[in-house]
Amino acid sequence: MDELSKIGLGTYKNTDPEQCSEIVSTALEMGYRHIDTAQAYDNEAHVGTGIERADVNPDDVFLATKVWDDTLAYDDVLSSTDESLDRLGVESVDLLYVHWPRDTYDAEETLPAFDELHDEGTIEHVGLSNFTPEQLDEARDTLDAPIFAHQVEMHPLLQQEELHEYAREDDHWLVAYAPIARGEVTEIDEIQTVAEKHDATPHQVSLAWLASKEHVVAIPKTSSEAHLRDNLEARKLELDEEDMATIDGIEREERLIDPDDAPWN
Repeated sequence: MDELSKIGLGTYKNTDPEQCSEIVSTALEMGYRHIDTAQAYDNEAHVGTGIERADVNPDDVFLATKVWDDTLAYDDVLSSTDESLDRLGVESVDLLYVHWPRDTYDAEETLPAFDELHDEGTIEHVGLSNFTPEQLDEARDTLDAPIFAHQVEMHPLLQQEELHEYAREDDHWLVAYAPIARGEVTEIDEIQTVAEKHDATPHQVSLAWLASKEHVVAIPKTSSEAHLRDNLEARKLELDEEDMATIDGIEREERLIDPDDAPWN
């Protein structure tokens, strides 16, 4: 399994052209190497500009985007991916996800297009996002290419034990979006205790907890250079077994991204 940076950059809701481009280029020059976007974020062009501006080799950047649920028919996957590449200013992407497996998703219709893109080298890896274990099973049975990554909401208040175990058994990455629970980790007593012990922030503790887990990476989003730096510093935070057990033992389950038509509803 190819290695992913344990802390990447998410770009959800960062739609201001200059701000988005600037935060991407700053992140890359700061040391980030995994950039995540999506067709639905309406910022692929800005992300592409940021990568172009950065004083780093574009070949060193792991770039991921996602196909939205209104373009999941076979031909639509192919054409919309071409459009994504044009907006991003690249000839290929490292990872392409099915963004949501909702009503418009049909494994037999959608996934062969991903295989075609993979076979022709337009995408390096196939990813899925917001899938249930049963949908992951179906996708594995349908795809020729291996599942490289599964992106889901994951943080100390939604620990995703079942999907984490699935990722370990299947040898794919579990990519955690909303990894600081939209800031709610600052209000968790257990996180505060560990943060004080290490003279760190609750955000850094949450990211370090995720990064310490096998097959897990986090993609916090931010538009602040200071937060970019703080998040990256979480890679240096070494949590011990007691710290991990403290956070693992949080007995709350709060899903923040939960649309009515989500596959688990």
